[in-house]
Amino acid sequence: MTINPKISLDDPWAGFAGDDWRACVDVRGFIQANYQPYLKNGAFLVGPTARTKAVWDQLSVLLKLEREKGVLDVSADRASSILAHGPGYIDRDKEVIVGLQTDAPLKRAIMPNGGLRMVENGLAAFGYSLDPSVKEIWTKYRKSHNQGIFDTYTPEVLAARKAGIVTGLPDAYGRGRIIGDYRRVALYGVDFLRKERQKVFHELDGVDFTDDVMRLREELSEQFRALDELREMAAGYGFDISRPAATAREAVQWTYFGYLAAVKEQNGAAMSLGRISTFLDIYFQRDLAAGLIDEEQAQEIVDDLVIKLRIIRFLRTPEYDSLFSGDPTWVTESIGGMGEDGRTLVTKTSFRFLNTLHNLGPAPEPNLTVLWSTELPEGFKDFCAQVSIETSAIQYENDDVMRPHWGDDYGIACCVSAMRIGKQMQFFGARANLAKALLYAINGGVDEKTGAKVAPGFEPITSDVLAWDEVMAKLDPMMDWLAKTYVTALNCIHYMHDKYAYERIEMALHDRDILRTMACGIAGLSVAADSLSAIKHAKVSVLRNEAGLAVDYRIEGDFPAYGNNDDRADDLAVWLAETFMKKVAAQP
Repeated sequence: MTINPKISLDDPWAGFAGDDWRACVDVRGFIQANYQPYLKNGAFLVGPTARTKAVWDQLSVLLKLEREKGVLDVSADRASSILAHGPGYIDRDKEVIVGLQTDAPLKRAIMPNGGLRMVENGLAAFGYSLDPSVKEIWTKYRKSHNQGIFDTYTPEVLAARKAGIVTGLPDAYGRGRIIGDYRRVALYGVDFLRKERQKVFHELDGVDFTDDVMRLREELSEQFRALDELREMAAGYGFDISRPAATAREAVQWTYFGYLAAVKEQNGAAMSLGRISTFLDIYFQRDLAAGLIDEEQAQEIVDDLVIKLRIIRFLRTPEYDSLFSGDPTWVTESIGGMGEDGRTLVTKTSFRFLNTLHNLGPAPEPNLTVLWSTELPEGFKDFCAQVSIETSAIQYENDDVMRPHWGDDYGIACCVSAMRIGKQMQFFGARANLAKALLYAINGGVDEKTGAKVAPGFEPITSDVLAWDEVMAKLDPMMDWLAKTYVTALNCIHYMHDKYAYERIEMALHDRDILRTMACGIAGLSVAADSLSAIKHAKVSVLRNEAGLAVDYRIEGDFPAYGNNDDRADDLAVWLAETFMKKVAAQP
């Protein structure tokens, strides 16, 4: 990168090194050619400006009211979209980075594309009512993701969902786990991205029009429209994002506009930000070198961005919030890590993002996630430790484990799932309950709580003492049934999500041809492992109710428990996880 470049709107890439990234979308190539690793400590950091404090003080009053009420306000008169609401501000004269999900801070939108019932229940829980016109549209004229799913669910899936042997399914809200490469908006501008979408669309003109091709062409058309709406939304705030960002402030604003469009349109279970800090540092370093900003202004821009990320909100039901321990959005920003060439990806802006936990105080959102490596600079390690001790607000992921699989430009979706930014997505799969599967194996597919037959075709164990061989002979086919039922549900969900709640803007900020993975989960693993350990190493007697249903157990003798570094129990957990996931992977 050239020092002290002459930056202008005519040449927003002035001073940047590298050529390949200029001709086609290649954000990683741009980063590798231009970023400056930072190997020292946080001595350069500054505190919040008076302007930052004033904005945060105003917002703090609203946050207090929100905590007291549960929800501060809801826009219940319209379905949310990129253009559903006009510009909104906290304090227009003081904000450095602008943009809200609706027309007022902490005012939540409704997203009936995911499911009308979730919207109505969320509104009712906090004393609001859905506008009759919205209800009419989504009951008479517009089908939702949720309705499409329940139109296709099998009786076994419905029974399993109701019993909780499959749980947390994203069948009434957005699935999330998709990270748009929001950096593309800043680096290239919308016009460049529109042309790229047109190009990859017309590459399909001469191919056989199979179902997959027609579906892809329709999706690309939707992506193209979403980019137009993104540009129009930004224009409402007075910004022309058709061109690349020319300054650090614009780079942050353009990137945030891309993310804002996504959270205006989707209420996914995780709406991660990606991995923007090292990218943005290139712009900060260029502006600092050119004398356009100083460190106080650089930190102020980052502080203002994080303020916006802290107030991302979705209308949920109290049951959802209880399941996920609060009001989470998983606005995950992945920070640091190491490059494939051995250079650290830590920059000064890595420090600036973590410094917001000092300047604004601790907060769970955005979910600032350090990609930890043994090779990280000592100054950054020390600073992370210091901030963690003082705020308890940093998440850590093992970069040394994930980088060999996903390269050095991956991000974290939600809290654990790694994916290459802009090059892959993940279908969120919630979880299947192996502890209940074991109970069903014992009770012949009958739910121990309701007495309902959930898994057909199974007979119960009738002996008074559980025998290892008999239990295992029953458990294996029960896991087959659960894997099939679970994946059937997921296939219904993601087919209908693509059809009725497609993530247009997020996918517009991906390559056309991407890797899609399914993230499946297991609930009750430790309980199932401990139960099997007890059956194998102790004596487990069955206690049945008057209907002959096993409802409790008496254990005589000692047995090793999972998680205590005892292979006798830990190997059972490994066997359960590996066996069940192989059964899941075998499903169509």
